[in-house]
Amino acid sequence: MFIFHNSVQIFQKSARRFLNPFTKLAICVIINKMSKGGVEMSIQESGEMYLETIYVLSQNGGSVRSIDVSEHMGYSKPSVSRAIGILKKDGYINVDRSGFITLTDAGREHAEKIFERHTIITEFLKSLGVDGETAAEDACKMEHIISDASFEAIKRFGGSDK
Repeated sequence: MFIFHNSVQIFQKSARRFLNPFTKLAICVIINKMSKGGVEMSIQESGEMYLETIYVLSQNGGSVRSIDVSEHMGYSKPSVSRAIGILKKDGYINVDRSGFITLTDAGREHAEKIFERHTIITEFLKSLGVDGETAAEDACKMEHIISDASFEAIKRFGGSDK
């Protein structure tokens, strides 16, 4: 299992540079299925980005469809459609007959966690003197990899009790 886990980590680091978000999500799902005998792996960065986008869009305007996600993220409709299918199959979202997307309880919990991380890390970086655009871009990367312990420390340091 140790060798498999290290191979997964090496793959994930190198894949970020070369693969589109759907491909990364699909491969991570395959790796997840392959590792059923070991420690269960959580949803990966691209899946978290989709969940966060669905969450933000639903907070801003209510109804969310694949086209809304595609336009917001700047991804092609087929890529979004495939990712939506994976998230649906994995139980993070529901899609009704009209194509409207809603988060399941598990999907909402995960999306709220990522959104909170994004918001707090952005504000933390801005408080250190980083301009808003850079802080938001950096937070978007950091929110997916920061440990719970480090994030809680940032919350405490920044005085956030969310």
